[in-house]
Amino acid sequence: MKTQTLEYREDGKPLRGFLAWDDSRSKPRPGILVFHENTGLTDHERERATRLAELGYVALACDMFGERAIPASDAERRAAFEEFRSKKLLPRAKAGIEALLAQPPVDKKQIAAIGFCLGGMVALELARSGADLKGVVSSHGGLVTTAAAGRMKAKVLVCHGALDPFTTLENVIAFASEMQAAGVDFQAILYGGAKHGFTNPAADRFGRPGVAYHAPSDARSWAAMRQFLAELFSS
Repeated sequence: MKTQTLEYREDGKPLRGFLAWDDSRSKPRPGILVFHENTGLTDHERERATRLAELGYVALACDMFGERAIPASDAERRAAFEEFRSKKLLPRAKAGIEALLAQPPVDKKQIAAIGFCLGGMVALELARSGADLKGVVSSHGGLVTTAAAGRMKAKVLVCHGALDPFTTLENVIAFASEMQAAGVDFQAILYGGAKHGFTNPAADRFGRPGVAYHAPSDARSWAAMRQFLAELFSS
């Protein structure tokens, strides 16, 4: 198993991702983008990328932020996030695709994306943009935007906590209606007892209401994602 820091750029800004692959395999294989939570690239995403590499994929945990100043107030944080979402989210995500496609072990026609929290929203936004992806997986990600009929090429899996207070069950229902209207091949799985951040063992450190690790849902969502990816790349 090989891992390394992968430096790449978006509009001249340096980004530092984490690349993992099994170097004992000689044939090209599917590539998976891993998009991080709003806390930035951490051991959570690196561990998931490594686990994906163990399954035979080439995985790049992307850096969506690079070096950044941390806003001091809630208002500044909200403003910085809205600016990032409107101006940088898709360019940074697409820079990750280009960086992954440049890796020799990657089958360039077999690309998917997964993401957690903010990263789940990033994966879905990539799909909504019409990016050439086989599929995307969102785990406890934001779901609110609009898909254009006929534009999305990717199949979609959403894994969501039934107790998530930030993206509610009403949001999940609206998302399902959106996907149905757009003609997307999608799945949405709700996990009982799971709050926001349920896949991240470090989620409890924030002490934030509505955010918590939930081991059963972590294991179940990982199994669902494995099956989803296997189906994507067997067709």
